[in-house]
Amino acid sequence: MAWAGNNGPVSDRLNEKGTQVEISAQHVWMMLSAAMVLFMTPGLGLFYGGMTRAKAALNMIMMSFISAGIVGVVWVLWGYSMTTGEGFLGLFGNPFAHFGLQDLMGSPDLIKAGFAATFAIITVALISGAIADRAKFGAWALFVPIWVTVVYCPLAYMIWGGGLMSAGGALTDIFGQVIDFAGGAVVEVSSGTAAFVLALIVGKRHGFAKDPNHRPHNVPFIMIGAAILWFGWFGFNGGAATTAEQAGLIWVNTLVTPAAAMLSWLVVEKIRHGHPTSLGAASGVVAGLVAITPSCANISPLAALGLGLVAGAACAVFVDLKYRFGFDDSLDVVGVHFGAGVIGTLSLGFIAFPTDGTAGGLLYGGGPQQLVAQTVAVLVTIALSGVGTLVIGRAIHKTIGFRVPLEHEVTGVDLTQHAESAYEFGLTAHGHFRQQHAHLSALISRKPAAAAPEAKEDSFA
Repeated sequence: MAWAGNNGPVSDRLNEKGTQVEISAQHVWMMLSAAMVLFMTPGLGLFYGGMTRAKAALNMIMMSFISAGIVGVVWVLWGYSMTTGEGFLGLFGNPFAHFGLQDLMGSPDLIKAGFAATFAIITVALISGAIADRAKFGAWALFVPIWVTVVYCPLAYMIWGGGLMSAGGALTDIFGQVIDFAGGAVVEVSSGTAAFVLALIVGKRHGFAKDPNHRPHNVPFIMIGAAILWFGWFGFNGGAATTAEQAGLIWVNTLVTPAAAMLSWLVVEKIRHGHPTSLGAASGVVAGLVAITPSCANISPLAALGLGLVAGAACAVFVDLKYRFGFDDSLDVVGVHFGAGVIGTLSLGFIAFPTDGTAGGLLYGGGPQQLVAQTVAVLVTIALSGVGTLVIGRAIHKTIGFRVPLEHEVTGVDLTQHAESAYEFGLTAHGHFRQQHAHLSALISRKPAAAAPEAKEDSFA
């Protein structure tokens, strides 16, 4: 077979630009890491699917899967091009520079392009947790490619691809070089900000903070999803490691920070609510993973342990703020990803160790410059993601509508959006659309009289 050796039409096509590059251990590690990060997205689907109600579990899983499908296509066509190369005013790359990735054939840069795609996929998938139980699937499918194009790609370019906050960028020259090794700002703060804005646009679920059924329906799904996320995060943080020493540091930090965050979350939960819970353990792990993302290669294991303790305890408090302030961040995307993302990104201003070209954080005597750079990156990310999400979300909400009708929400978005059910309750045959459709028609015809007054409540439209 042509692909098995150095001869044949496939090899000839890949060799058009010159000598082949032998595959190295670093290439293999990046490809393996990319597969691990891609696996995180269905893991996120399980995590979110378990946290929502039984009648919305499939919809949550599908929102993660469709993100992979859409972003995978966008990335090959124009997404990757927008995150690298010559750019426009340091804001984004030329969308047509590597259109279709044709010009990368015969180059190991294709490995980097594939690795980068998995970050874009999970970033937008994270946002879906804020609008669980009530979003139109078609509206979400429209939101995904626009948000990745307008928000994610410019942010990735500005921080990683040669833009305003990269080495030599305009903001870097003024405020200093931001450290964001694996995406504290690009992934976590951007998705958390978008989740908050989108939750306001779509509005609260019917019965938010009142209905006792708004609780996780499948805790084992949550634990399995968290385990997949923790496994994949070793590739997420470590995939771009360039030396064995750096890889070892990243691996240990990615172990100890979520471990410490889980423990501190459980302690806070025990003090505040009387019981340490499985959901708390899983959420603490995710909070720690988020916090270590930007700093995994730039802080010591001892500092990483302290960071985990702070992030876990803080996020255990943050997730309850939605009840105080009245916004329905259904699955705690804002409390965990925004909260821990900001903590992790800003922490580098204090605990980043000195390296060539950087003086380190305040605790290493480096002065305030690193903290200033980190703060600017957080503020720029919040502004771009917040404004971009507001424009995109409102446009969709005002045209095709982002929210399902009340009767569909009460019936369950699994049935109304997908004509499927995650579980067989003896009422319908799973996967048989005609039977589901007949049953669905009967269900949604029963409009809940008591629910009518709240049909349009709290929508930021």
